[in-house]
Amino acid sequence: MKKKQFTSTILHADREGRPEHGVLHKPIHTSVAYGYEDARELAEVFQNKRKGYAYGRQNNPTIDALANKITLMEQGLDSVIFATGMAAIGSSLLALLRSGDHIVSSAYLFGNTNSLFNTLNGLGIEVTFVDATDASKVEAAIKPNTKLVFVETIANPVTQVADLAAIGDLCEKQKLIYFVDNTMTSPCLFLPITVKASLIINSLTKYIGGHGNALGGSVTDTGLYNWSSFDNIYENYKNKDASQWGITQIRKKGLRDFGSALGPEAAHHLSVGSDTLNLRINHACDNALAIAKFCENHPKVRKVFYPGLPDHPQHERAQDLFKHFGAIFSIELNENIDCFDFLNSLELVVSSSNLGDNRSLGIPVAHTIYFEMGPERRASMGVADSMVRFSIGIEDQEDLIADFKQALDA
Repeated sequence: MKKKQFTSTILHADREGRPEHGVLHKPIHTSVAYGYEDARELAEVFQNKRKGYAYGRQNNPTIDALANKITLMEQGLDSVIFATGMAAIGSSLLALLRSGDHIVSSAYLFGNTNSLFNTLNGLGIEVTFVDATDASKVEAAIKPNTKLVFVETIANPVTQVADLAAIGDLCEKQKLIYFVDNTMTSPCLFLPITVKASLIINSLTKYIGGHGNALGGSVTDTGLYNWSSFDNIYENYKNKDASQWGITQIRKKGLRDFGSALGPEAAHHLSVGSDTLNLRINHACDNALAIAKFCENHPKVRKVFYPGLPDHPQHERAQDLFKHFGAIFSIELNENIDCFDFLNSLELVVSSSNLGDNRSLGIPVAHTIYFEMGPERRASMGVADSMVRFSIGIEDQEDLIADFKQALDA
């Protein structure tokens, strides 16, 4: 049988493992502890000599089923599941890096990731922020102690698109870990493995879960990075298969040691939600493009930030890389319009800090998720005080456009 397409693969992923009683979804396993009749087998599980379950903080059958789905989506080698996307980023970096190491990161980052990287600076892991839309600026920032390059596919909220392919070539040449946050696109719109990513982050809370009812995050190893050349791997995790060294260290030193485990109930919600990812995100992207075009032509909108518009600086790049242009966009309102009044006038769009939900959400960026950065850092990222970010959902397109029209006209 020929290789199945995205939705067919994900819908039937749990059945491949022949779950108990022929159920169509992996059931929710709530047990924290796992018993063994032979204590030697328990020891072998702890020593990575045998597959199995030792303790709920480290692994769980329901969570393993979700990890398998994410790995299939990203066409990777293996995945580790975390309680949140931020837990996935922070735990992975602290598992792999040591004091004295250096990261080159895109300057256009999610606010909490930016905050985390500032914390890393204080712990002796230096971070240099650069304009990742230009690979030459990434290259110029590389030092002898650089271990890793971190980028997002589409930056939130100004929607810059990193020079993903050129940075991948650079990391391959320099033997650096290439860490790509795929949250804004999801593996449905873009596969970071195609640009030579080493590790892929997804906030499962967003498009993959899609329903705003469960937090979760994942890290996927693509299998492209040669971990035998990475000098931060602990001897305990150097088994015969070097391709597993990195993900094993993330699982042990990150997930286990930091205790950032996802609960099985949330894993089940996220897994079931992922079944309809392809249907949801395509509809949301179509909606976002239509509304962005509407806003672009409205006299009360100063500027629209969306890769699907021809005047976006990385429009052609986004067109080449992604199946669609994503479902988030931001606008700057005219000076005489209060962003809070505008948001309060919207009827369908909910004022909320989440994104990737089935429902359309809007937020005043400078006053909320980027407030802690301060005005200088916000200005460097192109975030104006009047900026409003939207995560567009799957409502009927005519209703959404009518809602934006009445709010702007008001």
